Amino acid sequence: MTTIWVINGPNLNLLGVREPGIYGSQNLHTIEDNIRKQASVLDVNVAFYQSNHEGVMIDWIHEAMGTADGIILNPGALTHYSYAIRDAISSVRIPTVEVHLSNIHSREPFRHTSVIAPVAIGQIAGFGATSYELGLIALLRHLEDQGQ
Repeated sequence: MTTIWVINGPNLNLLGVREPGIYGSQNLHTIEDNIRKQASVLDVNVAFYQSNHEGVMIDWIHEAMGTADGIILNPGALTHYSYAIRDAISSVRIPTVEVHLSNIHSREPFRHTSVIAPVAIGQIAGFGATSYELGLIALLRHLEDQGQ
């Protein structure tokens, strides 16, 4: 059975409270429950992680090697400057989809650049909590196309 890890970065534990006009009113647990339901229908195992600490996220990416078939990653603000997370994704060679709740390309200029995108198989942004569901579908399709 395919296993997907969903890794969330800084401040995503505050979803539903933090700027709901930008990030929506759903909390992270609700988003995870929705992904669990979708994964169950698709016969996929999912595991969820969230940390406000870059090093912890890097450790999880390393631990995913040999365990996860793919990663859905919302690095939060680390998207724009964490070369360490970028290098971790590149090193483990696990297909990774970068997701964002908001459209990072329509926000402040510093948010327009992702250092993660060049090592991800794709990026989905701007669809709120649905970005995760779209990310799961895209990742599974990629794995299927690769014969995994």
